[in-house]
Amino acid sequence: VLWWRSVGHSVNGFVMESLVDELAHAAGKDPVEYRRTLLKDHPRHLAALNLAAEKSGWTTPAPQGRARGVAVHESFGSYVAQVAEVSVEDGQIRVHRVVSAIDCGVAVNPGAVEAQMESGIVFGLGAALHGALTLKEGQVQESNYHDYRVLRLHEMPRVEVHIVASTEKMGGVGEPGTPPIAPAVANAVFKLTGQRLRELPLRLPTPASSTPTA
Repeated sequence: VLWWRSVGHSVNGFVMESLVDELAHAAGKDPVEYRRTLLKDHPRHLAALNLAAEKSGWTTPAPQGRARGVAVHESFGSYVAQVAEVSVEDGQIRVHRVVSAIDCGVAVNPGAVEAQMESGIVFGLGAALHGALTLKEGQVQESNYHDYRVLRLHEMPRVEVHIVASTEKMGGVGEPGTPPIAPAVANAVFKLTGQRLRELPLRLPTPASSTPTA
C-alpha cells in the first residue's frame, strides 16, 4: 500500500460512501435524503451536499440511459460532495457529467480551487476506471501509460465546480477532489444496472442493462 492522491482518503472514501449508498438502498431512501438525515448535525458536509444536489438537478430525471450517483467526503479540512452522471456503453462505464461542490473555508483564489477540483476528479476517474496493477512472480507487469491507462481526452466528462460561500478556516483543495469520485460513479452504476461494484478499478462483471433500478 503506497501513496495515492489524497492518500488514505482515496480508498476509505470509496468504501464508506459506497456503504452509505447501500444503507440508503436497504432503507428504501433516496441517497441524498438519507445522507441529509445522517448529516443533519454536520452543517459543512450538508452545505456541500445540498449545493451539489441542487446544481446537478438531482430531483429531476437523468437523461435517458443514464443515472446519477452521489458521494460526500471530508479531507484535509475541506468538505466535498460530487454527483456523477453515467451510462454503460458496450459493457463499459462512461461518465458524462460530474457536479462537484466544495466548502474549503475562505476561497482566496476561486479559479485555483476549481482547477484543483477538476484535476482531482480527472485523477480519481482514471484510477477508478483503469488504474489496475498486476503482479507476476513479484514484479509489476505494467511499465508505462500504454498499459497502465490514465483517463483519455475523449473519456473526460463535463465537470462543474461550485464553491460553498464560507467564512470558515481555509482547508486544502489539492487533494479533496479525488475521494468522492469513485464512489459517486459506483453508486450511479448501481442505480443504472443494479450491480454493486465493490472493487477498484470498477468493472462490470456481466453485460449490464441500462434500465434504472429506482
